[in-house]
Amino acid sequence: MPQPTGSISFVLNNREITLSDVAPTTTLLDYLRLERRLTGTKEGCAEGDCGACTVLVGRLVGDRLVYESINACIRFLGSLQATHVVTVEHLAQDGALHPVQQAMVDFHGSQCGFCTPGFVMSLYGLWLSNENPSRADIEKALQGNLCRCTGYEPIVRAAEAAAEARPSDIFDPIAREREAITARLKALAPTETITVRQGENCLIVPADGDSLAAALSDNPGATVVAGSTDVGLWVTKQMRPINPVIFINGISELQQIEESEAGLTIGAGVSYTMAFAALSRTFPGFGPLIDRIGGEQVRNMGTIGGNIANGSPIGDSPPPLIVLGATVTLRSRDGRRTLPLEDFFIAYGKQDRKPGEFVESIFVPRLPADDLFAAYKISKRRDEDISALLGAFRLSVDNGVVRSARIAFGGMAATPKRATNVEAALIGKPWSEDTVRAAQVAFETDYQPLTDWRATSDYRMLTAKNLLMRFFLESGGEIAQLRRFEETV
Repeated sequence: MPQPTGSISFVLNNREITLSDVAPTTTLLDYLRLERRLTGTKEGCAEGDCGACTVLVGRLVGDRLVYESINACIRFLGSLQATHVVTVEHLAQDGALHPVQQAMVDFHGSQCGFCTPGFVMSLYGLWLSNENPSRADIEKALQGNLCRCTGYEPIVRAAEAAAEARPSDIFDPIAREREAITARLKALAPTETITVRQGENCLIVPADGDSLAAALSDNPGATVVAGSTDVGLWVTKQMRPINPVIFINGISELQQIEESEAGLTIGAGVSYTMAFAALSRTFPGFGPLIDRIGGEQVRNMGTIGGNIANGSPIGDSPPPLIVLGATVTLRSRDGRRTLPLEDFFIAYGKQDRKPGEFVESIFVPRLPADDLFAAYKISKRRDEDISALLGAFRLSVDNGVVRSARIAFGGMAATPKRATNVEAALIGKPWSEDTVRAAQVAFETDYQPLTDWRATSDYRMLTAKNLLMRFFLESGGEIAQLRRFEETV
């Protein structure tokens, strides 16, 4: 095994940074503000919620250089190897504002100004990736940015105006530097495990899957960090120790999506943003759900594998994946094993993962053409909020009779859990309102939900029952009949 190296390297705006004395819990936000004095990036919530700390991070996907908005407050420096960090200070060139900045001025998109740099960076990310954004595209790009002053309309108008203002590539810093930055990041890509020690602290950046298996075998108690959308809050809000830390977001083999006739194989390092197109195309009910997982910054950082591995009972992706019959592949230095995803969750905070194992991939079989599938997220606010509960439904109906049923919920038990008694109450019965009403009672056998600040037990139970009725109305009841009528006229 190659000897580990002792520093991480990335490009910050136009300067290459190498750090050999860095703690695994040092956030990008603190580094930018305290060490580099780049104070345009603000601290608002320190939990990836308000977007005031938004910056762009460029990374190589194959040979393509892709830039994504991220929350610097929960992004750790150890995850930045071979990336390009772009802050708001980099946009203005030779004293002239970037078109996105100028549009914010022209359309009065800033009032107190505290949140403005974060909005600018989110809009800049959209400006780079979408030359003709719709209003829906703009609103989606701004889901993760909160403002108490403007009411958002001036910011949306600024985004629309900026989309039309596209001077030559020589003006835009990223367009002008893209080729050079690509070459620099390729040169920084690790070929061996990087280990940085600071006293008792240790951060590890494996170069590939084999290196990850070896690092986890040598450090079975290490915290594995992919997107840090959850672990980041362990540090900034709970002050939890996570040492040693293994950062896996740079392992390209964990960021692959393979499509076959059998289904989708999704690497554990695939972000929600990366998975959106394939999941939406293959399982249309998945797209609207992903759009409601956090804001754009969270979706760019958070991974489906991480959402599964941390075992949260309110994770958004496990319930729909369970009803789709997904399996999870675990890997260690000793090899691989695969098990049904629903069996991976054992109890609260406990998953079927042995010391030295990590989640490598998730396989999701294709849905038979006639199966019905939907997922519903319930939260206090529509966008960028944690679920109070999330229900996923899959039925096979033949000649009006339910032949098979899979129903799973998050937020109703200590783990993501199937409603097996509700399923049994549906199978063999007509897919009708009477059947649904009779089956609703079985939820009380399947679940005993808790009361917490997101929802009461009674609310969760009633809502779960109502979601089953919603699924019926949208798939076989009056709403579905109305839709079929509208399609024929």
